[in-house]
Amino acid sequence: MAELANSVCVHLHIKGRVQGVFYRASTQQQAQALGLVGWVRNRGDGSVEAVVQGDSESVKQLIEWCHKGPEQATVSQVEVMDQKVGQWQSFTVEPSAP
Repeated sequence: MAELANSVCVHLHIKGRVQGVFYRASTQQQAQALGLVGWVRNRGDGSVEAVVQGDSESVKQLIEWCHKGPEQATVSQVEVMDQKVGQWQSFTVEPSAP
């Protein structure tokens, strides 16, 4: 679990061909490998959103990865917004949002 005292947290909104290409599962794998916590889910508009928390360097690495995504994805935009640090215990794939 990410230490809260040294954590940064961001909300990501990823656009492009990012659904049906294993983007969520791949994001979860990348986040777990980097020791991050939070969640990722599909949006009804065809985009993906995620909340990512952990040390700043690991969060930065995941954001860089999100610009590329898995091999089948075509990412056109990644919006990064600051988010209040939360209490997540792991990194999960959440149900789709409207």
